[in-house]
Amino acid sequence: MPKKRPTPIEMDEQDIRPSKSQLKREMHELQQLGETLIAMSPAERARFPLSDDLLRAIDETARIRSHEGRRRHMQYVGKLMRKEDLPAIHAVFDAIEQEREQRDHAFHRLEKWRDRLIDEGDDGIERFMADYPDADRQTLRQLVRNAQREREQGKTPASARKLFKHLRDSAAL
Repeated sequence: MPKKRPTPIEMDEQDIRPSKSQLKREMHELQQLGETLIAMSPAERARFPLSDDLLRAIDETARIRSHEGRRRHMQYVGKLMRKEDLPAIHAVFDAIEQEREQRDHAFHRLEKWRDRLIDEGDDGIERFMADYPDADRQTLRQLVRNAQREREQGKTPASARKLFKHLRDSAAL
């Protein structure tokens, strides 16, 4: 006897549910999100709105040495992640990414300042002091001279690194 075909109404009800493959993809995404949270330090993790159960599971992950045990535990973390406020967690990840981009941009600006100071010398120092009046002019001059000397002699840029650290401290980054 032939199998009865579903009516259009029955098909609509079936289409509402996600497929098994889609559920698996979502679970793998949650497990990846859990892996990212596990890789973070406890201080970084504190920014996220996570439940106590999930925090305990994340802490417990560090004690698991067996590969298969860790895989099963990550499935458990993924299961717990389903109950979490995912939009809030993604918002914190976005904020962290934005902070990282701002910090990187500020570091690039300081690298340009460093190169400009080494190239221009005293003129560059005057411009830097106009932008950052709290910087120590004497230390800045000394580091710039040392970096220029190292560049001329073809040595490793140890003073240029020290100059960058001084610029970073002066800019309070």
